[in-house]
Amino acid sequence: MTSLAKPPGPAELTQERAKASFAVRNMTHYLDGGPKQTAVRERIMLQLERDPVWQVADHHDLTLQEIRERSMAKVRRAAHHVGNESMGLFKLRMELISVLDPGTWTRIGVHYGLFFGALRGGATPEQFSYWAQKGAVTLNGMVGCFAMTEIGHGSNVAGLETTATYDQASDEFVIHTPTLTATKWWIGGAAQTATHSVVFAQMIINGKNYGVKNFIVQLRDTTTFENLPGIVIGDIGAKMGRHGTDNGYIQFTHVRIPRSHMLMKHTKVNRRGEVKEPPLQQLTYGALISGRVAMVVDSGAIAKKALTIAIRYAAIRRQFGAKDGEPETKILDYAIHQYRLMPLLAQAFAMHFTGIEVNRMYEEMMDSMETLQPGDKRLGEVLEKLKEMHGTSAGLKAFSTWSTLNIIDQCRQACGGHGYSAYTGLASLYADFAVHCTWEGDNTILSLQGGRYLVGCYREAKAGKKQAGGVAYLNNLESLVSKQCSAKSISEISRLEVIEEAFWLVSARVVKKAGEDFENGIKKGLKEDESYEACSQSRLFATKIHSVGYLFHRFKGALERAPADLKPILEKLCMLYGFYAIAENTGPFLQYGYFTSEQIDWIRESVNALCLAVRENAIPLTDSFNLSDFMLNSPFGRADGDIYTAYFAAVQKAHKPGAIPTYFNKEISPLLHRKMEVEEVLELDEEDEE
Repeated sequence: MTSLAKPPGPAELTQERAKASFAVRNMTHYLDGGPKQTAVRERIMLQLERDPVWQVADHHDLTLQEIRERSMAKVRRAAHHVGNESMGLFKLRMELISVLDPGTWTRIGVHYGLFFGALRGGATPEQFSYWAQKGAVTLNGMVGCFAMTEIGHGSNVAGLETTATYDQASDEFVIHTPTLTATKWWIGGAAQTATHSVVFAQMIINGKNYGVKNFIVQLRDTTTFENLPGIVIGDIGAKMGRHGTDNGYIQFTHVRIPRSHMLMKHTKVNRRGEVKEPPLQQLTYGALISGRVAMVVDSGAIAKKALTIAIRYAAIRRQFGAKDGEPETKILDYAIHQYRLMPLLAQAFAMHFTGIEVNRMYEEMMDSMETLQPGDKRLGEVLEKLKEMHGTSAGLKAFSTWSTLNIIDQCRQACGGHGYSAYTGLASLYADFAVHCTWEGDNTILSLQGGRYLVGCYREAKAGKKQAGGVAYLNNLESLVSKQCSAKSISEISRLEVIEEAFWLVSARVVKKAGEDFENGIKKGLKEDESYEACSQSRLFATKIHSVGYLFHRFKGALERAPADLKPILEKLCMLYGFYAIAENTGPFLQYGYFTSEQIDWIRESVNALCLAVRENAIPLTDSFNLSDFMLNSPFGRADGDIYTAYFAAVQKAHKPGAIPTYFNKEISPLLHRKMEVEEVLELDEEDEE
């Protein structure tokens, strides 16, 4: 009997790796932040792979309850590491878990990122110590959730309806859900897991509403796990992805909690019901930015996973173009396929370096805020950092998550018919990632917040106040807006400095336009908020262009700091990202006269040439991401290239060939063997047939 011919794959990837123009391991070290960091990442990935609790190969064929049960087992394992390693190491572990199992990452992150993050940002030292002793750090005694969103309100936190009314006689707050739309909704961990929650509620004292504050409320008895009196909790039901996270709803009916369970690092309420607000309300916002920053970082990581799968598949899959005696053409060798994937690969690098920079800025800002003392001379500087972080993270969260969702789907489509299979890992990756575009702030709303920040920076720059960081280009507004590209050939235009200046100019022009639209509204008699609303479109566009340029500038900065042997390939990637971004957004570059139509043609030609150049290093570049087969969990992304064998084996293991369906006797057999009644045939008269 003749055995089946060996399918393609391993030889193709071996050929691709031989093309590398750089040392892959050196690139991995640079992306990770050094050899030591790479070693730590590899150690964590190996721990995850060898631990049976973390197995994910059969994830696509599990029931909802099986997924949730496994996720909880992983939460228990993660809790062990919290008590046995540094916070920095645990944060790195969480970054890798987000790539491996997004649902479990969310389930863990609800407690440590949101619940614990709220304690870190909102509790006094005494309160933090109290809840830490209760188990907030180790998950020993409590599991937390974050009850902010309501069925009737999400992004508009100020409009939340849940109330916390102070009862001076008992020294308690009464938490209450006054309407159906005040029901807490989408609360991760609430349905089946959480014992305690940070609850966002309107604080009412002596009939006066002091706005939304945070309160710690126990939800369940930690021994019996029954809901406490006055609390109703349920599951919100089926959702698009992240099935490992048990999203639920909560309703409170006059639930009493001690006054001390209100988080009082900023706003304080004494026994007499007297309220002391913070001198600067902005200082309360810092902790809320952490989720946005985490999603900028996560966007780069998930994009790398999707691209590794799609590009490895493209280097193996052969379709059409066969000559006599030769194999068919690799789809990665088709120019259109290169145009589909290579710019996205460049964008993944841009998001990676931007994530590193934004995370560094956030940590520095939080350190400054936590050490800030009353009367501190650094207050103005810290507030400026907070303002920049708030505006920048809003725009970047929106742009990065939108971009990564597109990258995942383009990778799925680039896998052709197989991309629709759950076993590629791309369908579930898309479903799991899609929520990033709407949680922690709907992307459109966040973009408008970013635009509001940019308008404010423009008005300050116009008034003579020097701008720093990512908006420093506004300091040279008058001289910048009149610049034009002087390149006379495709070689002259192919310089990073040209792209850099182009983004400075166009960003300045679109921000200036948004600022002028706002000021025109004020001149017409509109109130400030009304004028911001009137210029929503220009604000949204300004945020988009600013964010695209911001990623390019961060990429260029990382290129300049890179080791000499990595600079040639990184320069190609950086230029490809910049030129592709311009080619996809030509409108303002032409409208404001920086490029001519002929120069735009040169840019498009350069994109095609750069796609081909990057294609030669495509597999080595994805190898540098250093994601193991276990982390990818996709036969199509196997490092050895044996994708067809692995895919076929995975399907056979999950679904026994020839198995008779359980519903055969109930549905199929009656269909096949039903008796057909013979109907009488209506005979027509011969005259009617003529």
